Amino acid sequence: MPEKPDIAALMGSRICHDLISPIGAIGNGVELMMLDGGPPGPELTLISESVASASARIRFFRMVFGIASPDQRIGKAEVAGLLADVMRGGRLTVDWQSQDDLPRREVKLALLLILCLETAMPHGGRITVDLSDGRRTITAHSPKLRIDPDLWEVLSNPAAPVAADIGPAQVQFLLVPHELALQALRLTADIRETDVRLSF
Repeated sequence: MPEKPDIAALMGSRICHDLISPIGAIGNGVELMMLDGGPPGPELTLISESVASASARIRFFRMVFGIASPDQRIGKAEVAGLLADVMRGGRLTVDWQSQDDLPRREVKLALLLILCLETAMPHGGRITVDLSDGRRTITAHSPKLRIDPDLWEVLSNPAAPVAADIGPAQVQFLLVPHELALQALRLTADIRETDVRLSF
């Protein structure tokens, strides 16, 4: 039987698609204003940085929450560049290690798991993604982790109950099991005091 349409992913793609054009137009306008020959003032610099950040987040959200067809593929350089743009100026760094290109669905799952790890790393740290040579592991190190056991139980145990008060900032914990099921994968999580290792 064909898969049913993923309504949430279709909505994510639609929202990101409709937002990226006006954000890009603002960015183009800022570039034109900077061509007047004088040094940009602090106001223009702030607008430029904010537009770049917003554009990166929308592209990231489109990849994470948007539709991903089974035959779509995405290059390593594109994912690594996008992560660098999104994480710029933050406490978290991501080292993306993979073959030259991967199925977009596999990339989507890995990015959802990065979002899960981000909630556990308020003090920053380093995440390493290894999707090469048949390996599917994501490791994270932080000087201090903040793990919500109920949320993390949902990731590795499909039968675990989902808390009724889960908020928008934790929606990725609901999407990961769905994506794992679509790809016929099972996640294992090894959580320690300062490290997390995810395999799928």
